[in-house]
Amino acid sequence: MHRSQFPLPIPTIRTIVELRSVLFDPTATYLKPLYFMYRDVAKTESDRSWLHSHSIRYDITVIPPANLGGECVKTKGHYHPVNAAGTGYPELYEVAEGVAHFLLQKKTLEHIVLVKAEKGDIVLIPPGYGHVTINPSKDETLIMANLVSTAFESEYKFYETMHGAAYYELIDHTLVRNPHYPDIPRVQEIKNSPSPLPALGTAGSLYDILGNSRIPDLLNHPEKYPPVFPQIF
Repeated sequence: MHRSQFPLPIPTIRTIVELRSVLFDPTATYLKPLYFMYRDVAKTESDRSWLHSHSIRYDITVIPPANLGGECVKTKGHYHPVNAAGTGYPELYEVAEGVAHFLLQKKTLEHIVLVKAEKGDIVLIPPGYGHVTINPSKDETLIMANLVSTAFESEYKFYETMHGAAYYELIDHTLVRNPHYPDIPRVQEIKNSPSPLPALGTAGSLYDILGNSRIPDLLNHPEKYPPVFPQIF
């Protein structure tokens, strides 16, 4: 997948003003946009119709490299609410270009994990985990796609209140504990976590799953797929 393959809508643009509350150095300055979010992307109207009919959305996010007061550029971070069955909504990501560090933390803060993903890797955000995506590169743009349920709105308040995730990744790749958190565990680091797609009877890129109803079922009804999640960590 490359973003040039898709007719892209006007992006939502994040700037340092919107991320200041979650930065390692909230006084940092940066004049350019931090990242671009292209929501509800599809190659054809037929594909978009299939996505909509299954209550999922395909997005593309572009994160150029940046130094934010000594910290790697990142997304703001958010949690997902629970569905009607009481299980948190998951999300699927695919790295299309560059390298991504997905910093996940359980809502209870008992588990924090940094998933290091490269081009072609697919990462599943399990129920109950908040997540921040970091571009650790000094010179390479990160382009990633995601599939997510359209049945909810992301929750940003916790990250805003706590001034970011439990750890900050600095440009030398040091992980620094966020002092606004209580006692928290050390970060578990994972490289190239296994793709969850084979367990769902499919393979390839995220966009290749169009037509496979098990993927939107997983994203909307994760309580039906408990064996899929433990293998991730």
